Amino acid sequence: MKAQLFPAISGIRGFVAARRRAGQTIGLVPTMGALHRGHGSLIDMARRECGVVVVSIFVNPIQFNQASDYDRYPRNLDTDLRFCEERGADCVFAPSAEEMYPAPLDTHVDVDRLTEGLCGAHRPGHFRGVATVVAKLFLIILPDKAYFGEKDAQQLAVIERMVRDLNIPVEIVPAPTVREEDGLALSSRNKHLSGHERRIAAVLYQGLQSAAKAVAAGERDPAQVAGTARNVITSQPEVRVEYLEVVDPAEMRPVDTIEAPVRIAVAAWVGETRLIDNVLCKP
Repeated sequence: MKAQLFPAISGIRGFVAARRRAGQTIGLVPTMGALHRGHGSLIDMARRECGVVVVSIFVNPIQFNQASDYDRYPRNLDTDLRFCEERGADCVFAPSAEEMYPAPLDTHVDVDRLTEGLCGAHRPGHFRGVATVVAKLFLIILPDKAYFGEKDAQQLAVIERMVRDLNIPVEIVPAPTVREEDGLALSSRNKHLSGHERRIAAVLYQGLQSAAKAVAAGERDPAQVAGTARNVITSQPEVRVEYLEVVDPAEMRPVDTIEAPVRIAVAAWVGETRLIDNVLCKP
């Protein structure tokens, strides 16, 4: 099925309005392109649950705290469009930065507390940019459901809280992290890894798994659990840990003791590429 491409807000609004009048449920999969099987799992889920599947492809400039990172982000709209068609998406909304931000932006969405730690502490303004663009996408498309991967657990928590606090009428549907055979979480940034870097990057998941096993075995001290993961990850000296924390899954804040499910979250640099991952652990 050929997916219709809409670069303009007016076009996608007209398309979904007609489908909504016909009584169809609208599912949105927000992406920044460079699509892979992880995105594909979100599209597949939306296809099963919704009458209309919209994939947005927009590299959002206001969520990058480094211009070089924004410029380096992989882009290939033709390949992404074919990917969406193969997965059965009905349309692709791929606006330009000028279409989304035609004038200097004076209004932003900030989600406090959830964004103070983890990636929020190391990427100032990142989650403000994420929440703002997702709010704009929700207002443009008015989806019934929107699909987000658990690999970006802090982002998912931020979007869920924004929707709850602002009474936005959209159901947020989380999807499990999709991984390579060696456990590395699929990410558009993996394309930046050299062959050697790609091989050693699997140590992130190995470290998280070792920490999860410690929790399952009865360890309740977050510092001990994080230390277990860190020891495994830093066994590869070329991997530089940015943060490694044991946090509450809803609040994304460090816990004092492990008495309920927790997320063990890591961000690390492999060469010049920053990777994130997390696992949910139950004591």
